[in-house]
Amino acid sequence: MDMGAPFITARTASDYWAYATLFSSTCPVAHVEGVLAGAVMAFRSQDDPSEVYVQDVMVHPDHQRQGITTALLGSVRAQAQEWGCRRIWLTSEPNNQAADATWRKLGWSNLSGDREVAGVQVISNFKGPGKDRAVYELLLN
Repeated sequence: MDMGAPFITARTASDYWAYATLFSSTCPVAHVEGVLAGAVMAFRSQDDPSEVYVQDVMVHPDHQRQGITTALLGSVRAQAQEWGCRRIWLTSEPNNQAADATWRKLGWSNLSGDREVAGVQVISNFKGPGKDRAVYELLLN
């Protein structure tokens, strides 16, 4: 998606080739009237195949609040369930209140952290030194 920051971060054409070719079952895209409106990049864990990690959820501003995130994550969920996975999880910036509201609305739980930021549990240094994250999970049946 050539939409620019903050909707796409430092990804290259090679990254998108890898996602589309190697991870197509967990990296769905959404088109609205022929226009790329959103995408999810998610991966099944090689260390614990019962888990799927959602790396990125992106919806172009012109298409937000139209159910695209719900549909894209629904596609990832369906694939995870087909594989017999037990959970899907993702991380978010600690101060991203819009993301927190979205994940909770969609049934995700904010996991306990070592501190709280604006009502959100945060795990310090989760993705390395200084990379604090709010962690969310969706348990599957």
